Formats: sequence, structure tokens, C-alpha cells
Amino acid sequence: MGILSDARKGFALARRALRARTAVRDVRAALLRQGPVDPGRFPVAVYFADGEVNMYQMRQWYKPLAHLARTWPVVVLARNATGARMLLRDGELPVVYVPTVRDLEEAVAEHDIRVVLYVNQNTRNFQMFRYGRRWHVFINHGESDKMYMTTNQFKAYDYALIAGDAARERLRRVLWDYDLDARTIEVGRPQADYYSGTLPYTPDERTVVLYAPTWEGDRPSAHYGSVRTHGEALAAAVLASPTHRLLYRPHPRSGVVDPEYGAANQRIIAAIAAANAADGAASHVYDDGPDLGWQLAAADLAVVDISAMVYDRLAADRPLLVTRPVDPEALVDTHGYLSDAEWLSAAASEHFLDEADRVLSDPDASRALARWVHHYFGDTAPGAATARFEAAIGTLMARWDAWHGASTEDVADEPDDDEADDD
Repeated sequence: MGILSDARKGFALARRALRARTAVRDVRAALLRQGPVDPGRFPVAVYFADGEVNMYQMRQWYKPLAHLARTWPVVVLARNATGARMLLRDGELPVVYVPTVRDLEEAVAEHDIRVVLYVNQNTRNFQMFRYGRRWHVFINHGESDKMYMTTNQFKAYDYALIAGDAARERLRRVLWDYDLDARTIEVGRPQADYYSGTLPYTPDERTVVLYAPTWEGDRPSAHYGSVRTHGEALAAAVLASPTHRLLYRPHPRSGVVDPEYGAANQRIIAAIAAANAADGAASHVYDDGPDLGWQLAAADLAVVDISAMVYDRLAADRPLLVTRPVDPEALVDTHGYLSDAEWLSAAASEHFLDEADRVLSDPDASRALARWVHHYFGDTAPGAATARFEAAIGTLMARWDAWHGASTEDVADEPDDDEADDD
């Protein structure tokens, strides 16, 4: 048994090494196609140390960053080969590949970076923090009431761009001796200004229902996935209705822990295909594409599990239902929106259309939604969050000018003697 286990581990390591070498080769070829990145042209850098598995964290920022780049050019510093490969394939922003500390050192010396943005809490962010004389800014990759949103790591950054009052309250509850007024700037959810895209169907009079469940989770406290408990009944009700259209966007990890969860997911996908075959005008959609935005804008009603999708939909300022977990051990936050959400129980999924009609027609539900949207994101008028985001960057640039102008010493960004180039 031990020999077989060691052999499997060896095979997995060899396969991982081969994937890494292939990714490096692909990145080098893609960098040649991209061409050289002009030195000294980019005052804003996004530091991304993750691989392709977390590309969603970058992709949701592409459009706001591309708009920002009209005023302040933006470059991505990519540390991981698979992440760099995907960034270069997407081609949304210029990329500098910096796999080693020495490469990072050279990039910092070559480019006039004044603001560094971080979309996550990768431990390798600390290799960038060592460079002073520039602002290090956490912009995150979503808004939610997860513990991740109040980590003490916020203190490592010069500033954090936060969504609104809800984020400020969370941080105040948890972080000790953290100057919220000085070190956070509210910007709303800039991504919501770009919730658009080409629809895979022709709009008509049908009520569009987005069902976007999460995966099953790997422990009872995170058993939020609803595909087995709510999903099949919900989908059956929508697919049977001549006045409704289903957009089904399951989590790509659905079924990785529980095969029955994966089987239920596949049955919903098959039911969508069968419904479309029976009625071509129905145009129900199974969506597994990389882009998220048009779904949130197009749906009249969204049904989501406890996940970041709750807050992505809130940012769209549109009606939603949250599935109530069946597992009594699943943790539900009692401070924010989930304390007052419109819930969909597993039993109510059997008569889902009644629940949908209730939420869409209830003025009290509409007023409550508006209050929570403002609490989390502030002004959600088109373009408002983008304006606040870009104003925040402008403020940081002005502060950089003030500090740079007041500086009397030209301190070089030298690596520490004991800092090994071990990447």
C-alpha cells in the first residue's frame, strides 16, 4: 500500500511539474506576441500571484481597470505561470511576468509604479509589500459577509477600497486599533457598471429567472449548495412554464465532493436541453461561460445560494431569493443582509413560481431590497461606482505626489541581503 501511495504521489508531482513547464513555455511564447511593455508608462500595477484557478478574481476587474487605464495606465505583475498564461490569453491588460524575486525587482525598477492593487490575500503579496514609496491598496474580488472580509490582513495595506457602510461596520466590529477613516475609501461595486454582454437568446415577454447555485461544500458549516435540495424542483417549475425562461449557472465544482450533487446538476442540464428541444422559442440557458455580468443584469429574478453571488446580485439592485440551507450546521451570518433576506426553503421550491411572483410583486420586499443595496454599495446609479473608484485612485496619486515632493532623500528599493531569489 505504501509503495502504491508513493508511486501515486510521484506521478502527481511529475504531472504537476510537466504542467508547470508547459505553462512557462506558453507564457514565453505569449509574451513575444504581446511585445515589450513600455518602461515608465504604468503608474498603476495589479499584483497577481495566483494561478489559473483564481482567475475569476482578476476577470471581474478587467472592465473597471480598462476604463481606469484611459487615465492611469495599468499593468499586471503576474507571479504564477498558469495565471500569467490566462492573463495573456485574455489580453485585457498588459502583463509583465515576474516569477522570481529578481524579476519582480527589475520590474519595480523599470516601471514608475505609484499604486499597487491587490485582488486577494495571497501570502506572496508580502514580497511586493517590501517596496515603499508607493501605495499598496487592497481592492478585493467581491463583497460578502464572509470571515475573509474582516481578516486582520487588511492592516498590511496602506489603504483598502471597500464597498460601503456594511463593509465599514464589519471591519469596525472585528479589527482592533484600525483607523477606518484614514485607511479605507468607499467605492461601491465598480464591476456592476459593466454588467452587460451579448444575450444568448432574443428577449421577449418571458420572466427570466437566474438560478446560480454554489457547490456542495466540503464541511457541514459550508453546506450551502442547493442543487439537490432545491434545484431540481425549481428548475422543473420554470421549465414547465410557458411564461418563464431559466438561466442556469451552476458552480464549476458541483459534484467534486458529493457525486449525487453532481448527478442532480447533470439532470438539470439535461432537462434544459429537453425543454429547448420541445419548444425552441423557450431558449432556456445552461451557462458555463467565464463571463459573469450579463446574467445579473438580464434576470428579472435571481435565485442564489449563500455565496458571493448574493452580493453580486445585490449590486445589480434587482430582486433575489436566497436558498435556505437544509443542513442545520450550515453557518448563516446574522448581522447583514442575510438577517433580512427573502428566503426560499426546500419545501417552497415545489411551488417556486408562487414564490417568484410574490417577491416580484411585493412592494415591501422592493423597499427592503433598496435599503440593503444602499447599505452595501451606496449609490448604484450607472457609472457612480466607477466614478468613485477612479476618484479614489486619483486621490492616491495626489497623495503620492505630495509625499514624493516632500521627500528629501532618494531611497533606492534595494533587496535585503538575506532575501533569496527562491521562486
